[in-house]
Amino acid sequence: MFDLPLDQVRTLLAAVDEGTFEAAAESLHVTPSAVSQRIKALEQRTGRVLLLRTKPVRLTASGEVLVRFGRQLARLEQDVRTDLGIGDGAGPTALPIAVNADSLATWFLPALVEVAGSHDVTFELHREDEDHTAALLRQGLVMAAVTSSPQAVQGCSVRALGRMRYLAAATPRFAARWLAGTPLRDALPGAPMVVFDRKDDLQDGFLRAFAPGRTPTRARHHTPSSEAFTAAVASGLGWGMIPESQAAPHLAAGTLVELAPDHPVDVLLHWQQWKLDSPALAAVARAVARAASASLAPA
Repeated sequence: MFDLPLDQVRTLLAAVDEGTFEAAAESLHVTPSAVSQRIKALEQRTGRVLLLRTKPVRLTASGEVLVRFGRQLARLEQDVRTDLGIGDGAGPTALPIAVNADSLATWFLPALVEVAGSHDVTFELHREDEDHTAALLRQGLVMAAVTSSPQAVQGCSVRALGRMRYLAAATPRFAARWLAGTPLRDALPGAPMVVFDRKDDLQDGFLRAFAPGRTPTRARHHTPSSEAFTAAVASGLGWGMIPESQAAPHLAAGTLVELAPDHPVDVLLHWQQWKLDSPALAAVARAVARAASASLAPA
C-alpha cells in the first residue's frame, strides 16, 4: 500500500511555510541537507516534483495536493490530542483563513471573537481579494476562505454567505470638478479612481457594465487597506466602489455622494473549507454563517 512518511510530509510543510530549506531546517532543528534529502525522498516516493527550488520555494500542482494532505493530517492530529486531553504543551493551534479586506473591516471579525471564546485556537488571517482567496485553498496555505467563487476547490465544501453591496461614490467637490456638465457615462471613465491594489477589478468591472466601450483612466491611486480606501475617496483623491456599510455614514453626513444610485454592485460571497471533521473548523463555519447572515444581504 502506498504510504507517505510523516517526517517527510512535515518537512515539506516547513519548507513551504518558511520559504527556504535553510529556514525550514532551523524550525525543524535539522540541517538544510536533511531537509533537502527528505523532500527529495518524498518526490522519489510519489514520482513527482513537489517544489520548485526558488527563493521562496514554490509548490507544483502535485506539491499542493501533498500540502493540503499534510495540513489536514496535522489538524486532525491536534483535534485528537485535544479530545483525549493529551496536548503536547505547544499551546493553541492556528487556523489559517483567507478573507477579503472589506469583509475583514466590516462583518468578519466578530465571528472569530465568538470562536476564540470557546476553542483553544488562534487565527492566521491571509488578506486577499475575494476573487483570489480560493487559490490559497488550492495551494494548501489556508483551511478556509471567504471567496467570490461558487466552484468548490477539490476536497472542499462551499456555501453561500450573502451579498456585499458596493456603491460608486465620491466627494461633492470631486464630482463638481470631474463629473459636472457631462453625462456620467462619458465623464466617469476619465476621472481619477481609487483602487485597492493591482488585482482589484471592482471599479473597472463597474465601468465595463455602466459605460461600455469607454477607456478607463490610468490615473489610479492604490490604497491596500479597506479603511484607507474609504478615507481616500472621502478625502477627494478619486472615486471608488465602497461597501454600503462603510459608505452609509459618509452619505448621511454629505461628505460623499452616490454617483450612480441605480447601479450598485453586489458581490456574492461564499465560504469554502476543507471537508474535515474538525470541531474548531466547524465552529468557525457556524460563526461565520451567523455573522454573514446578520450583516450581508441574503444570497
